[in-house]
Amino acid sequence: MSDSLPKVSVIISSMNNESTIEECLQALLAQNYPSGHVEIILVDGGSKDRTVELAGKYPVKICQTTLNCPAAYNFAQKIALYPILGFVDSDAKVEVDWLKKLVPRMDEPDVGGVSGSIDTWNSNNPWARSIGYELKRRYRRIGKYTKRIATMNLLLKKSVIDEVGGWAEDMPSQYDTEFGYRLTAKGYKIAYEPSSVCYHFNRPTLQKFYRQQLQYGKNTLRLYFKHGVLAKGDEITDVGMNIQPIWLLAAKTSFLLGIVPRLHFLWYLTGVLFLAMFVYYVCSAAKIAVEFKDKSAMRLILLYYVRSIAWFNGAIITTVITIGGKRE
Repeated sequence: MSDSLPKVSVIISSMNNESTIEECLQALLAQNYPSGHVEIILVDGGSKDRTVELAGKYPVKICQTTLNCPAAYNFAQKIALYPILGFVDSDAKVEVDWLKKLVPRMDEPDVGGVSGSIDTWNSNNPWARSIGYELKRRYRRIGKYTKRIATMNLLLKKSVIDEVGGWAEDMPSQYDTEFGYRLTAKGYKIAYEPSSVCYHFNRPTLQKFYRQQLQYGKNTLRLYFKHGVLAKGDEITDVGMNIQPIWLLAAKTSFLLGIVPRLHFLWYLTGVLFLAMFVYYVCSAAKIAVEFKDKSAMRLILLYYVRSIAWFNGAIITTVITIGGKRE
């Protein structure tokens, strides 16, 4: 009976992940799934650390390239042997029954893929743990099906990826949302199976979180240039998150205009906007702290500010590059 389960090619895109790649691969190789039914393809984008060396200790296909993540997925799909493709981040590890829980839902009507829930790998770090709490809360808004999901924990039918047109290689991040838009336009949906858990290594410092979110900010604006309807948000990234950089822009603009003597009154607006943002962040962080019974989640107040600033700066960078007609 177990031999009737479909064969799966799992694709991992890596870049300087020496601290997590071994556990990532070990978890995939330990899957409670028929022997010989899973192949693992690692596409490395030019790591300068020991990622490739460490991965070479395991029975996986390793391709060394200079490709970004979506391009790596398109490349790996061409050499994948099996009709179902799995996607796991190189800084994530899946539970032993990950595949067994996801695969059955691939047979549901109009389902092009299936994903599971996300938990925190490095939960001993309070910053990473707080990031994880917020992400878990956002994932809990997902129902039985969703229009898009992160590729850290995802199965897709190879035929559906072909039909949709593959991954957008001009989107170094946010390519999952862009892909989900085109998948939905073709009439497909992604099933959500929360019992199948993937543990992600969240950013452990504010500096690393800022760098990650800066890239998201750059590509979120590119995403909305391509598909404006996505700006209204979804279950994972709602409209409240999308308007926060605009909120910040309004506060900064009113402050700068207030420098003009006749417009000093605008500084009152600046104060109101920053106060409203602070209250919004405190309330959001407090709800999560209560929900997960962990007062360290109040760190989210600072994380929210960092994310808004990073998205704002990323949008500015993309705007300048676009106006100048250059590519980053």
